[in-house]
Amino acid sequence: MEYVIRPSADLRNHYSEISKQCKETREAVIITVNGRGDTAVLGLQDYYQMKSELELLKTLAEAEDDVKSGRVAPMQDAFDELRTSLLERKNV
Repeated sequence: MEYVIRPSADLRNHYSEISKQCKETREAVIITVNGRGDTAVLGLQDYYQMKSELELLKTLAEAEDDVKSGRVAPMQDAFDELRTSLLERKNV
């Protein structure tokens, strides 16, 4: 994966161009300070998507750990428990 790399002065002087580039290419722009990577600029939609994907991966990793540790229950029991919980919330 290639990144667009721009100096920090561009963030100040060409913000709208960088913002447009992030939205159109859906790629991060790396901002450098003194020639070294410092910050990644990412479109808001892509940020939210990345955050959601990371949360999903975390949930899946926890579920996998539950299975490996034997913390499982029959699916019907889980659905019954969820249904009861939702009905209790509705009646509050």
